[in-house]
Amino acid sequence: MGDDETHNSRAEERRARQDEFEARVEEFTRYLATVRNLSPNTVRAYDADLRAYCAWMRREGIEPLAVTHRELRSYLAEFSRAGYSTRTVNRHLSAIRDLYKWLVAEGITDADPPGALASPKMSRSLPVTMTDEDVGSLLATCDESVNGIRDRAFLELLYASGSRISEVSGLDVDSVDFRGRQVRLFGKGSKERIVPLYDSALDWLRRYLDQSRPTLASSKKAGRPTRALFLSTRGSRMSADALRTCFESHVSMAGLDASITPHAMRHTFATELLSGGADLRTVQELLGHESLSTTQIYTHLSVDRLKQATRQAHPRADAGGVKEKTGHTPST
Repeated sequence: MGDDETHNSRAEERRARQDEFEARVEEFTRYLATVRNLSPNTVRAYDADLRAYCAWMRREGIEPLAVTHRELRSYLAEFSRAGYSTRTVNRHLSAIRDLYKWLVAEGITDADPPGALASPKMSRSLPVTMTDEDVGSLLATCDESVNGIRDRAFLELLYASGSRISEVSGLDVDSVDFRGRQVRLFGKGSKERIVPLYDSALDWLRRYLDQSRPTLASSKKAGRPTRALFLSTRGSRMSADALRTCFESHVSMAGLDASITPHAMRHTFATELLSGGADLRTVQELLGHESLSTTQIYTHLSVDRLKQATRQAHPRADAGGVKEKTGHTPST
């Protein structure tokens, strides 16, 4: 066999291994959807990131199961050179890590090259929150029309529950328990949690169900009635995108900063709870966070109020007052 034939034969073998690897990637994304029960959006993100990874390996002629740390660092560096954020680079690395962990667990390979790679350090920015005045201005943009009452109920619920926009979209009429004064939410991975609601939110939800939803439901074309809580003008369930557009429209009408998103309501909900004295574990449960470290970022937003709470509650908090009255520092 000549050199050209040998080269072509090896190239064909490499392509076959790459084809097999890509089939494994498809298996992995199905596993994420069916076994780990991740949301469709999360699965799509994994799929897009891993497709980019597979395309790079084909382009560079790299063996998928024999990729080196140096090659992986080179791949991630391409994102940095292209101007992508550290968060995006970390997301791609996280997808690759999870893939190889699964490959090892399935016995497909013993190698886990991305496992030893350190994630690029991120500067942690504080979440955007809203003031009471901002929230009041936002709610005031809702009129007494059918859509206005629906939007007010939606905004009140968003603020009262700290829910994600996708969670609100997935709510059905019976998700709200008026007698128990609570709402049942399904978060990431379809994990259920119960969040209590205050009177104002419940009142607007009742008004929406009594006055607006029947009108919206009647506009649905012939077919099976929907139990979705929030309906569009066509009588169908409002998607997360539709609810996000609705929110942005009211932000614009209120003259608020365009950077305020539905997630800002969630951030504000968490911050207000911590400022009011709720403990981190409770807030973690109400937000549906898997990790307490995710919840801890909100403590930075309410540090002044926490300091005040400490001064009021700690038994040694008045020790400074002794110094002011006596002119000398207490012994330690």
